[in-house]
Amino acid sequence: MRRTILGICTLLALMLSVMSAYSAETVKISRDDTALDLTATTDVHTQRGNAFQTSTAPDADGIVRRIEVRASSDRHSGDWAEFSLANVSDQQIDRLIVAPHFRLAGSGLFWPDLGSERIVSITPSEGFALDRVPSDEADVFHITLNPGAIVTFVAELSSPDLPQLYLWEPEAYKDTINSFTLYKGIVLGIAGLLAVFLTILFVVKGTSVLPATAALAWAVLAYICVDFGFLSKLVQTTPTDERIWRAGTEITLAAGLVIFLFTYLNLNRWHTNLSFATLAWIVGLGILSAFAVYDPVIATGIARFSFAATVIAGTGLIAYLGLSRFDRAIMLIPTWVLIICWLFGAWLTVTGQLSNDIVQPALGGGLVLIVLLIGFTVMQHAFAGGGAHQGLFSDLERQSLALTGSGDIVWDWDVSRDRIVTMPDVSRQLGLSPGSLFGPARNWLPRIHPDDRDRFRTTLDVVLEHRRGRLNHQFRIRAEDGHYHWLALRARPVVGSDGEVIRCVGTLIDVTEQKSSEERLLHDAVHDNLTGLPNRELFVDRLDAIIALASAEDSVRPTIFAIDIDRFKQVNDELGISAGDTILLTIARRLKRLLKPQDTLARISGDQFGLILLSEQEPSKVAAFAENINKAIMVPINFGQKEIILTASIGLVTWVDEMASPLELVKDAELAMYQAKRVGGNRIEPYRPAFRAAGADKLQIESDLRRALERNELTMVYQPIVDIESAEIGGFEALMRWEHPRKGNIPPSEFIPIAESSDLIVDLGMYALQQACEDIASWYRALGQIPVFMSVNLSSAQLLRNDLYNDIRSVLTKTGCKPSMIKMELTESVVMHNPEQAARVLARLKDLGLQLALDDFGTGHSSLSYLTRFPFDTIKIDQSLVRATNEKQLVLLRSIIAMARDLEMDIVAEGVETEEDAEELAELGCEYAQSFLFGPPIGANSVLKLLREHFPLM
Repeated sequence: MRRTILGICTLLALMLSVMSAYSAETVKISRDDTALDLTATTDVHTQRGNAFQTSTAPDADGIVRRIEVRASSDRHSGDWAEFSLANVSDQQIDRLIVAPHFRLAGSGLFWPDLGSERIVSITPSEGFALDRVPSDEADVFHITLNPGAIVTFVAELSSPDLPQLYLWEPEAYKDTINSFTLYKGIVLGIAGLLAVFLTILFVVKGTSVLPATAALAWAVLAYICVDFGFLSKLVQTTPTDERIWRAGTEITLAAGLVIFLFTYLNLNRWHTNLSFATLAWIVGLGILSAFAVYDPVIATGIARFSFAATVIAGTGLIAYLGLSRFDRAIMLIPTWVLIICWLFGAWLTVTGQLSNDIVQPALGGGLVLIVLLIGFTVMQHAFAGGGAHQGLFSDLERQSLALTGSGDIVWDWDVSRDRIVTMPDVSRQLGLSPGSLFGPARNWLPRIHPDDRDRFRTTLDVVLEHRRGRLNHQFRIRAEDGHYHWLALRARPVVGSDGEVIRCVGTLIDVTEQKSSEERLLHDAVHDNLTGLPNRELFVDRLDAIIALASAEDSVRPTIFAIDIDRFKQVNDELGISAGDTILLTIARRLKRLLKPQDTLARISGDQFGLILLSEQEPSKVAAFAENINKAIMVPINFGQKEIILTASIGLVTWVDEMASPLELVKDAELAMYQAKRVGGNRIEPYRPAFRAAGADKLQIESDLRRALERNELTMVYQPIVDIESAEIGGFEALMRWEHPRKGNIPPSEFIPIAESSDLIVDLGMYALQQACEDIASWYRALGQIPVFMSVNLSSAQLLRNDLYNDIRSVLTKTGCKPSMIKMELTESVVMHNPEQAARVLARLKDLGLQLALDDFGTGHSSLSYLTRFPFDTIKIDQSLVRATNEKQLVLLRSIIAMARDLEMDIVAEGVETEEDAEELAELGCEYAQSFLFGPPIGANSVLKLLREHFPLM
């Protein structure tokens, strides 16, 4: 019994000793595991000799075996590693054991691990030694685990360090390598292009900062070539060679940063000792590169310390020089912040606090990004000129005195002291206390409009940086009363002997009125003068932008409305123009209340509105919105003692075709609106393709009119304008006639409105002007200097064109017609379309020598201010006033004629029916008359015969 107990105790002791001999943790593997880190579960044994004995992990039955593995070479260092794997699945599993040669994470700072071969071979407790998979960057072995198998692996190590050991699923490992290869290729390509580009810039422009930047770029390229394993693909290298290359590139990187910092900040001009210290630093790094051949580990540690020291020293220098307002130091701050962040990340990586596999390639990409940002920074300085301009400042002083005498404000910025002075003090003009804006440039920033501050600051910085050029900048500055004044600053820099800007002197002019006029002109060009709504041009432009957005986004589906007020002309005739304007304003306000911010309302013509609806998409809601428009218009309007109830004809079309243009959509909505008016008005009519047939005749006429211009089917006739007292011909009005090949004579009242609604009116107007100029010039050549003028009508489309002046001058030159022979006629409605533009254009035409006539006076707004605001020579009284039927109209006619005579303007009465009317007009003081009583419109040849009778040759 005693022997039995002793045997059991001996067996238990043996089992405990076997279990204690195996300390590695068994890693369980399933088919779903794609990558497992075996580093923590792998035991590394150093200096254990050429034969390594260990106990296997217990198998499924709990049996532990003892195995022995011998080294493949007698020179083996005696370093071994062991780990065990268990296949817990019911299928065979293939995996790769991967040990990277180099890993930046955890490599160490001062005595870093620069990489080497890690594993010579791996022996499993069952089967044969594992097969090695070829790889330049890691030791890779292929293993196969049977279902339920528990295998212990013993690895023969090349060195005692095993930074990482991974178990990879083969396809996952391949995909990971490929993805990293793509990323590394992109980063290498960018780095290579950047280095070549900076080198080319250095060749083109030999500024010292460019070779320093190019050297840094090549150093970064060399570093990532080694770090990404690209070097081994170019040249045959051994692990020892790669350690030397890695040490050399890190030394080069540290030296490149020192050289760049010294060159970019121009440290040689700040203190001589900085030049000596930098030179000694670079020489030391050069010696270190030679030492790297013997001990790359120590050389790399010193290089890393040098890089960190350079960043720390650079941070202090940049902070000091930046506070001293050295522009280069200020511009380098963003780049240096990125370098500091990169250095911090690198420190966390080499010390092992960041160990993700992505960190190492990310740091390489970060270096390329840093060089890219440095390249952008230095290019601003590389091409900046400068030079010493002596004696210039005294000239500027004299110019300042002259400008002060002229009344302009002299703006003087002493850059070295950062002090701005204006003479006289601009603070008084802004209502501020005297001298409020004297002092540093930053004192101006709080007063400058928020939208202009960055541009103001940037403009000054650019002048200081380029050290040449001129300041030509406009900005807004707030006065004491809260209003903003527009100021125009024009100045030039004064460069000192050291090549830096020492002063900036120029003029400061208040251009508030000019800016207000420009803004008003711009607003009036695209907005209706009465309602302030967008006009037709702006409406179509916004619709074009919305259609482009709708083509890209399915959620945008605009609906276009054409809204016309029924019988609005009758309201105008009964109540007058002022009442009509008030009603239009009321309707515009009502319609605007129905809109949401994304919708657009415009006044397209007299009593027609256009609307773009974006806030509603569903057909039922669009229909409800149209009903709301109709109801809003029908609400009674109280004007004076009358209650006015209006209705509207509404046409609408929804955008569905990506090929539809804005003009086509507007025309479709107008066709639907015209259809609503044709059936009685006060209705909503969605667009249908059948409506196009109703407008086919109009389109046909437009098409035929275009061909008529090309085929010279249009002719000009001239109606005499007669001096009432002498019955002599004073001039002619040019009128256009169209003899259609099939339809016969088409009256101007039919084709002129069609031309005005398209772009043909400009061509028709220029055709009429050229033909009239040619004819009157031929009459003058045939008869001599006859006292006859030619009146030619000018449309609103022509008046709004910027090149009208040049076109008219070209026609006069081409035809040989004198400007004094031509009188341009405009109606009040043409002038009202855009008064500001009309005033400018008419003034230029007047300067050209043309005469100007206001046609149909008394039918429009009849604003008497036109007669003094615009340079008219003649007014043509409309026949509705000439044929006075009551005493009030006769009084009005007398007043108009008397006023025109007092203004020394010629008067032409239109539509005189009887000789008695002509005699009465002559008694009132009217000079000219034009009607069928004095002659119908006749052709050019007939005019020549008529003139020969009245003005026979002497």
